[in-house]
Amino acid sequence: MELLEIGRVAGTHGIRGELRVEPWCDSPAFLAGFTTVYINKTPHKVESARVHKKHVLMKLDGVETVEAAQALRGTVLMIDRAGVALPEGRYFIQDLIGLGVFNGGERIGTLYDVLTAPAADIYVVRGDDGEHMIPAVPEFIKEIDVENGVIQVALIEGM
Repeated sequence: MELLEIGRVAGTHGIRGELRVEPWCDSPAFLAGFTTVYINKTPHKVESARVHKKHVLMKLDGVETVEAAQALRGTVLMIDRAGVALPEGRYFIQDLIGLGVFNGGERIGTLYDVLTAPAADIYVVRGDDGEHMIPAVPEFIKEIDVENGVIQVALIEGM
């Protein structure tokens, strides 16, 4: 089983053990759709989950008090990768990190990080000539081939 990090317990909500979870995925709604999450490789059944502003309010089986929920503050939540089907053209960030990035036939570097911004993610590429920040939009990201470890981009001057 391969576990993926999907969020962090940012705090509590109410007095019945509900967790306020900061999502590390495309949307809080995606995170709210899971029936099982893992904490320290231990599965926990999700009794309920709903989006509240930019967070997910989640109730886990066995977490019944605000004190029990507070003890989980800062904990990273994970999911089983096998239980997730992504739509075509969507990728897990961890699958993209380390891919070679090419502008035409020229290698410009390796994808080092993905920053989440309001309009679009930003790919941080490190190469011999420094760091490039490329918006992850179709105008710049032309092709992603995870199997062959390649991202094709179309840069404009100054990127």
